[in-house]
Amino acid sequence: MTFDILSMMDAAAGAHANTFRPTGIDVLIVGTGFGGLTAALECYRKGHNVRILERNSTTDTSGDMYFMGRSSATILKHWPLMKEKFEKISLDDAYIETFKHNGDRMFPPTKVADRLRAPEGVVPGSFQMRPWIYSMLLEQVERVGIKIGYNKRVVSYFETDSEGGVELDDGERLTADIVIAADGVGSKSQSLTGGQVRARTSGRAMWRAVMSRSAVEQHPEVQKFFGNMEDKQPVVRTFFGPNVYALTLSHEDRLVWIMNHDATGSEAESWHNTIASDEVLKAMDEVPAPTKWAQEFRDLVKATPDGTIVNFELWWRDPQPSWSSPNARVVQVGDAAHSFLPSSGNGATQAMEDAVSLAACLTEGGSAENVPEAVRAHVRFRFVRTSCAQKMGFANAELLQNTDWSKVKIDPRKSSPKLPKWVWNHDPEVHAHNNYSACVDGMKKGIRIEHDERIPPNFPPGYEYQPWTIDEIMDDLRNGREVELGSGDWA
Repeated sequence: MTFDILSMMDAAAGAHANTFRPTGIDVLIVGTGFGGLTAALECYRKGHNVRILERNSTTDTSGDMYFMGRSSATILKHWPLMKEKFEKISLDDAYIETFKHNGDRMFPPTKVADRLRAPEGVVPGSFQMRPWIYSMLLEQVERVGIKIGYNKRVVSYFETDSEGGVELDDGERLTADIVIAADGVGSKSQSLTGGQVRARTSGRAMWRAVMSRSAVEQHPEVQKFFGNMEDKQPVVRTFFGPNVYALTLSHEDRLVWIMNHDATGSEAESWHNTIASDEVLKAMDEVPAPTKWAQEFRDLVKATPDGTIVNFELWWRDPQPSWSSPNARVVQVGDAAHSFLPSSGNGATQAMEDAVSLAACLTEGGSAENVPEAVRAHVRFRFVRTSCAQKMGFANAELLQNTDWSKVKIDPRKSSPKLPKWVWNHDPEVHAHNNYSACVDGMKKGIRIEHDERIPPNFPPGYEYQPWTIDEIMDDLRNGREVELGSGDWA
């Protein structure tokens, strides 16, 4: 069927525009990250019955900044109160300024929207504060009455012909028509989906810290250098040096800094792994360049409160071969299905896209009996797209770590990650509704989605998926070659 997005909106709905009839489909979601909360909201809006499990005693509203892609923001048009909140907390009006690592300014402050604006005039996304966007989603979940079961630690997943299920550490077993594994890298669902892939360290890590501006009150030069604009809008500053890059965010009441660096031995793939500032300062002194890091950045690191600098290890993983269980009653979304480097600027965006796509496909399936068909259609819509986005993340990481200033002087976009049209020009809900029937028909006929002319590509036009591995990526990097992206128009 053709899906008219405007026909589904109801401006007078208040909390949400829930115009979908109940489907009777019971959905059990494991995990309360961006993918899990978005899946809960969209499944609720689509008329499915929703429950959420969280292994911890509370949700985690910590974190710093991230890049929110335009395609994930499409959810806001259905949730008026959430959209209103977003407009208050959004950093859409932020500026961006670019420096060499030594503090030499290469590009003056420019609106992020203008710096990243595509030739079509569309802004592909914006920097946002994770705690604020996450809290916005969580408040909406609570507002509509979706229950979160805390201290529910899942130890295994299972399924029958008609149900998916989980077993908790206390022996309790819970079932539903579909179980959505949104519990991140290392999800226990991998033993059922067959999606377990080998992780390999990239040899890189990221220092990340967020602090109150009061932490630099005794450092006037830091306050001046990392101040806001005259119009009080926040500023994202990017710094590029030999084999290293960093970002900072100056907001009215807080400062964020992030630095991508060679592994030092203290890193771990955990957002709770903290180190002392001395380690960062020592590494900054060892940058292989005739000039050293800007003193203002060093002083910013020195002023960072103890116990707040996270050293997050960056692991590389091949695309997972399967996201769903044999009977398609358990399906993974977000990092459980496709992990992204935190530096890729795409992880949260693709997790939210997954959630929206899956909820729409379940609605198209229409009943508990058709859940397997809906799940398989959803995975068919998403697999090639996310594989391409993962690969582009590696290319972007290499671009940022090895900025060629001779090229950047000609084109400022050379100092920014690639954000091509096929990434931002996508509405996962519209795509699923408009193409569901053709997708199911193509599955039955054994037509690869890249060859199905009825379905517009949500990946690089002309691309034909070929399995790829991290070994191939590493070989390109070791030999000084650009990451080979493959066929199609990636620009």
